[in-house]
Order: sequence, then structure tokens, then C-alpha cells
Amino acid sequence: MSDEEIEKIYRLISEKYESNLKKFGVKKINLKAKNGNYTKDALVLVYLARDYPKTQAISKQELTEFVRKFYPNVSDVQQARHLAKQKGYNIISGTRGDINEKIAPASYKLLNLEYPYPSFKQDRRSGINAKDFEGLKKQYNYRCATCGSIENQPHNIRNNEITKLQAGHMNPSKPLVFGNIIPQCQVCNRPDRDRFIYDKTGRAIEIANSDDGKRVVERYLKKVSKNTKEYFLDLLKRLLKIK
Repeated sequence: MSDEEIEKIYRLISEKYESNLKKFGVKKINLKAKNGNYTKDALVLVYLARDYPKTQAISKQELTEFVRKFYPNVSDVQQARHLAKQKGYNIISGTRGDINEKIAPASYKLLNLEYPYPSFKQDRRSGINAKDFEGLKKQYNYRCATCGSIENQPHNIRNNEITKLQAGHMNPSKPLVFGNIIPQCQVCNRPDRDRFIYDKTGRAIEIANSDDGKRVVERYLKKVSKNTKEYFLDLLKRLLKIK
């Protein structure tokens, strides 16, 4: 893809952003950083918006290979997930199990530039500055609250990855501020950020009130045995006092 093509598609995205997405609080993506290089977010969004509005599902590997043309050392492109969940673009994921339509696992598709991603919440991530997050990590002995992996050391489960601690939501429906943050590694914070409510020890204590959270319950109940389904049904009847 040439510079002219990238800039042309980005202009289309910018026009759609101003006319459709800005009012929903979707975050504007800059085409270039201060050093003049394309941003990774812009590259991924432009690639997904090729031939808009007739967009296609694109594999994560294909996105990574495209970004590597500009950032040769990038190992694993996560921008598509962030563009949807954190910045509001209507991008579905085959791995995440979005219900809009079925696409292959480990692939992404830009549905449209008319509406935001369904579970996007405006101003959801208020953020935490580096100094304050450093203090929070110290309280946890620089360990992931959920799995215990130690920052900058091999991950407890994925030994080929180095642990990087991130500011994880305790309750994804509330802003990312002190009192609603635990340090989580990139593995624990990646798939379940919108599915569960955590306590301060990193334990999942409740299903989040989100589409992702509800799908977790649905998938679990579909997989368990008939006896287990009947047990839950009986339990719910007793708890809800249904005869």
C-alpha cells in the first residue's frame, strides 16, 4: 500500500469520524506521530478500511505483516482490539466472539464508520499516571494480581513471554481510576477485561454487565452436562423462589 493510498483512506476515516463517530466519544486516531512516522493505530485502521464500505475480515497475522513494513521489530499487533474496546471503532473479532457476524478466529473486521463498537463506553479509561501506577505495582510486589507473574520476568504460564504489568479494571463498567485498578499482566488483562468484575486480590467475583460477560455464561452453560444444567436450573429456582 502506497503513501498516497494510506493518506486517501485516512482522509475517508477522518471525514466519517467528524460526521458520525465524534459525537459518541470515539477517540480520534492520528495518522502520524510527532516524529513523522505513521502511528500503529492508524496503519491498522487504514488497512481494515480498505475498499470501505465493502470491508473484509483480515487475519491478525496479515495486519502484523503490514505494520512490520513500517515497524520491522513489532512482534504482535494488538491495535485492532484496542481500537474497538478502548477507542470505540466498530471492529469485531473472531476470537472475541462478537455476535454481529461470524468471522475466522484471530481475525478482525471493520463493520462500519457510522456507529461505535457496541460495548464502548465514552471516557471509560481515565487512566493513571506512571508514578501512581508504579506505587500500585509496588503494593502487589510487582506481581500480576490474578496469576502472580512477576514484572519483567518470564510469564508463569507463557514462558516465552516476558511479563508486562498493565492497569486492569476491577469493574469494567466504571472509569479506570484509583479504587478500580489492579495490576494485571498482558495475558490476564487481554481476554477478560470486559467479562468479569475482580476484587483487589485479582479474583473474578462477578460476571460483568456486558455482552462479553453474558456470552461467557452462555458458552459455559452450553458446554456443561445435562446434570449440571439441571443443577443450575434448580438452584436458580430456589434462589428466585420460583416453583
